[in-house]
Amino acid sequence: MESLSRHRCLIYEGAPSRQLPALAAAAQEKLQQNHRCLYLNSPPMVAGMRSALAAIGVDVAAETARGSLVLTSAQHMPDGYQFSVDALIRTLGAALEAALRDGYSGLWATGDMAWEFGPANDFSKLLEYEWHLEEFMLAHPEMSGVCQYRADILPRAAMRHGLLTHSSIFINQTLSLLNPQYLRPEQRTAGASEKIELDAAINQILSQEALN
Repeated sequence: MESLSRHRCLIYEGAPSRQLPALAAAAQEKLQQNHRCLYLNSPPMVAGMRSALAAIGVDVAAETARGSLVLTSAQHMPDGYQFSVDALIRTLGAALEAALRDGYSGLWATGDMAWEFGPANDFSKLLEYEWHLEEFMLAHPEMSGVCQYRADILPRAAMRHGLLTHSSIFINQTLSLLNPQYLRPEQRTAGASEKIELDAAINQILSQEALN
């Protein structure tokens, strides 16, 4: 089951600050397992993550100083630049190699998809990116992470793409649900993201998340 849960998707609505305690706890667990942890989001959310980690006993300053914890607001597609899936996967591969070279057991990363794709709000390459990321995770068991999808911000097509490309759904640090809508990369079809069942599944996940 572990291989199914390394690439997880967090689907939620409402204030992203509500998700920080669960993500902080997940990061703390990975730090304890000797993983380098990367958190990518807006500057206010990075500040919130620092506070959430400190609240559960993580020495943020020490973990950051020794390179175990990386909290950043860097975007993969700044103004004036085109989002490059290949470049991002190469960057991720280099980051994983660096973590392993520095003596870590692996790299765990979590980021807000809207922030990662930059201010243009162009999600035309999201599905391609997630497919390549899934292939990368399947090939590199030392890599794990949680992709954050905010349903009341992202277009529904982006939400469908997120659901198709993650084998499990992150509910909180102790609960992940197997995703029956998940397709392995070799199962891709042109119209996969148009299935009406995906919207019903997203709504069900949102209902589950609201109870936590």
